[in-house]
Amino acid sequence: MTQTVSLTLYRFVGLRARFWALGQMALARRPLSRVAGIGFWKLCGAGVGHGFSPTLNPDTIAILATWDNAAQARQQTQDAAVFRRYAARAAESYTVFLRPTSARGQWSGVAPFVTGAATDGPLAALTRATIRPSVLRRFWNRVPRLDALIGRDPNVTFKIGIGEIPMLHQVTFSVWPDQDAMNAFARTGPHADAILAVRSEGWFSEELYARFSVLSDRGTWGGIAPLNLKETP
Repeated sequence: MTQTVSLTLYRFVGLRARFWALGQMALARRPLSRVAGIGFWKLCGAGVGHGFSPTLNPDTIAILATWDNAAQARQQTQDAAVFRRYAARAAESYTVFLRPTSARGQWSGVAPFVTGAATDGPLAALTRATIRPSVLRRFWNRVPRLDALIGRDPNVTFKIGIGEIPMLHQVTFSVWPDQDAMNAFARTGPHADAILAVRSEGWFSEELYARFSVLSDRGTWGGIAPLNLKETP
């Protein structure tokens, strides 16, 4: 089995569509759990900016899911009824397909990703954290600098911040052209300082760090295909 991870984003325009999407945060959970072949999954909102953000973006909903293989991931994110309902209401949708290459930590008490060998091409990084309430003020005083920094980095091909609960449960996702570009951002400057603070000050009660090979993408985001990758077996 070669696990594939999908991250599907939906953009909603207009109050009616946004209210529908907000209601689905509760109503879509049972249908998602019943999608054939789906493994670990999370239904998330999005934040304003490029990474961790305390401000909710009502336009965007994200579904992250694991699948046994890439063919299953591509088919179900397009054909399963719950995904079709989101796509029908959304003004725009975008899915990126990933192969986990490393993972450390847990998400909701489980280790969701089955890692394998990296492939050539762009790489993605995902950080998920549950922030301790006692450090919320210190955390959110520092994070805006990181958000601005990643937004200015010319090597970032795609980036978004999502999460399950605003302020407390946060996810950052970014795509990079290669390992060197990813490491240069992660190991220097404010980002490196923040990682040290996580360790020394105990910011997170749960954390997950994962990296992926990017297999392909489908759809558009902001009117463009961010990666424009052909599908691979």
